[in-house]
Amino acid sequence: MDTTKSVLETFYTRWILNFKRNIRDMKNSRRTFIRNLAILPLASLGIPKVFMTSCISAKQPSNPHNPIVNHPDGTKTQNLNHYYKQMQKVSFNNRDWKVAADIHLPMDFDPNKKYAAIVCVHPGSSVKEQTAGRYAARMAQNGFVALAFDASFQGESGGEPRYLEDPATRVEDIRCAIDYLTTLEYVDEARIGLMGICAGGGYAANAALTERRVKAVATVVGTSASRAFGESDAISTLEAVGKQRTAQARGASAMIVPWTPASAKDAQEKGSAEFDMLGAIDYYRTPRGAYPTANNKLLFNSMSALVVFDAYHLAERYLTQPLLIIVGDQVGAFGSYRDGFTLFNKAASINKKIHVVKGASHYDLYDQPEATVEALKKLIPFFQKNL
Repeated sequence: MDTTKSVLETFYTRWILNFKRNIRDMKNSRRTFIRNLAILPLASLGIPKVFMTSCISAKQPSNPHNPIVNHPDGTKTQNLNHYYKQMQKVSFNNRDWKVAADIHLPMDFDPNKKYAAIVCVHPGSSVKEQTAGRYAARMAQNGFVALAFDASFQGESGGEPRYLEDPATRVEDIRCAIDYLTTLEYVDEARIGLMGICAGGGYAANAALTERRVKAVATVVGTSASRAFGESDAISTLEAVGKQRTAQARGASAMIVPWTPASAKDAQEKGSAEFDMLGAIDYYRTPRGAYPTANNKLLFNSMSALVVFDAYHLAERYLTQPLLIIVGDQVGAFGSYRDGFTLFNKAASINKKIHVVKGASHYDLYDQPEATVEALKKLIPFFQKNL
């Protein structure tokens, strides 16, 4: 295995080749294509040129603010202290380690009152100070208690081995976060909601299948790990993980790989400069969204769990809570547009809606003002109504 390439880099290089091959055969109209996105087997999926942006000329967000001040609504640096005035550092237990979290409280917080609460789940490779924290802060400004936390094994949270992305533990983190909220006198345990971004959206939906304390669920560009990681030569990936585990059993060091290339130039040189990948690099690897504890490290052995974790398995039976799905229509290889419609079609929820933010990419919905404000205009009323 070429360890100089990131896991995602190899995956998306293959995706790009698949896109180009299938575009030649795509005969459907744009409307038919959109309708079929949620039901076509991925092996036959091709993205029409109307949805594709040149890898080299793809327009990336142009406001590289310091990450601490790049909030969903464009809040400026001088407003930082006011914006986070009601945030507290807390922690809760998952098994025998501590999970680090930030709890965001309403600006007029009164500990003698009862509040609805929302758990905000961050994407893979992310931490609580990034997009999940931004959404959590906005939820708090609209009267909710909101909790964002670092996944186990990552960021400021404990747990070994470090940099493990384990779907089962990610879902258990969510359950433990809810456990913690139920211990707070000012949280109404009958009004707890859940939202997640990117992979966090998939984990949130999955947790809601069995976590009946969750009364409403929202995903923002949510993705399912098995679809995202399992459709590009997954057998070879699993074989590589097996070899790595054998090597470690015999004394070798763990293999740590980057989630993304270090820069757009690096991605272009290595043939992985796909639209969403460039968006990831622009968010995570530049001052726009970079944060010290989001250090672009992934334990390679994580891949064996990621390629088989279907976040939406049995959603047609057990995901019954009110559901809001938000996606952008600028489609890239990360697949959140398609996954959004898959979840919408599968979920057993009677009260379910999907909202498409026109002109928005996957990463626009992490922090860009126009896209995130539109998302919040759907999210806030949704939780106000259903919690």
